[in-house]
Amino acid sequence: MARHPQESDRAASDPVEPVPEGAVRPPRGDLPQPEPPPRPQAPHGEPGPDAAGPTSAEDDYTTAIRELEDRWRRALADLDNLRKRHARELERERTLERSRTAAAFLPVVDNLELALAHAGADPGAIVEGVRAVRDQAVNVLEMLGYPRHAEAGVPFDPARHEVVGVVRDPGVEPGTVVEVLRPGYGDGERQLRPAAVTVAKRE
Repeated sequence: MARHPQESDRAASDPVEPVPEGAVRPPRGDLPQPEPPPRPQAPHGEPGPDAAGPTSAEDDYTTAIRELEDRWRRALADLDNLRKRHARELERERTLERSRTAAAFLPVVDNLELALAHAGADPGAIVEGVRAVRDQAVNVLEMLGYPRHAEAGVPFDPARHEVVGVVRDPGVEPGTVVEVLRPGYGDGERQLRPAAVTVAKRE
């Protein structure tokens, strides 16, 4: 019996192991691949947790970043509002302080005007009136926190005195204020100006 040419060629090129008698020879060619198992389903037909796709960590990070950005914008807005409110309050306090200071000096100006109105009167009375006005102005400065310093015969203090001259005076100790040429007002950080003085020097 003659063999089919295709069968002889296949046998020559692709030898097949002998199969025991009675066994079933497996079919040749590619075998079908098994289908993947279906994804688990939640009740009522909803997809299970494994079917959710990517993890929710990225969504959590995005939400956290958005919350931080919102807090940052709110903090910037609050800071800007606080700065504007502080500037308004500071300007209001400055205006009130200027008005209080000006109001404190109004009586001094009134008394100066009265002294000028009586300029043709007794010269002695005019001098007394001007001296009284000066004392009143000094009291106002002291009330505002700037006391007057015009004392002679006290030790020189570089924090309160400014030396504008040095003189020889054997009757006083060296370094003593001999004369006050210009009074000073205020102390420490609240000093308007130091007193200009002459000081006794050493022999």
